[in-house]
Amino acid sequence: MIIVIQFSILHSQFSILNSVFMTLTIPQLQDKLKEWKGCELAKNANPVLGEGNPNADIMFIGEAPGAKEDELGRPFVGPAGKFLDELLESIGFKREDVYISNVVKYRPPNNRDPLPEEKEQCMPWLKMEIALIKPKVIVPLGRHALQHFFQKLSITNAHGKPQKMNDDVTVFPIYHPAAALHNGNLRQALFDDFSALKKFLDENGRAN
Repeated sequence: MIIVIQFSILHSQFSILNSVFMTLTIPQLQDKLKEWKGCELAKNANPVLGEGNPNADIMFIGEAPGAKEDELGRPFVGPAGKFLDELLESIGFKREDVYISNVVKYRPPNNRDPLPEEKEQCMPWLKMEIALIKPKVIVPLGRHALQHFFQKLSITNAHGKPQKMNDDVTVFPIYHPAAALHNGNLRQALFDDFSALKKFLDENGRAN
């Protein structure tokens, strides 16, 4: 899947001439990220772009890579990722059916919350991924991802409820799978939210 993106309007951090267009695929975007040093986190961490079906209707967006993700250069491959796989399987999906990414593309030290400036620095990469994938449903996993789309919504109140972003895209917030690893009471809430997501997809004819 190929799309033409004008870097200059996405973020000033990209020192590319104004009005220059580049044609990219997801693998090419990954290569560009490896060369990019516009985030302080890049000094001590490895880049982790998203992965999955480039034609997916559904895109899951987490917070930031953890230790395992940093080691392997892939999103959601640690304990939270294994739980995400389980949640996907509970509604008949595999990782290969969807696209999975994070707001921040590098692991924050000691898995701390990403700082506002770190999210801002990495935001153009997420915007480019969304532009490439063109998902019909975006699933922010946790508050950091949700704030990118709706700053005034809290994940506590919005989880499991579809939010219309525009005529083409619906945002469906869900707790981050890692939350259930720290708070077992949220485990069932996540399964319930994924069931609600499946119902929404079925009702709106969005299956892949």
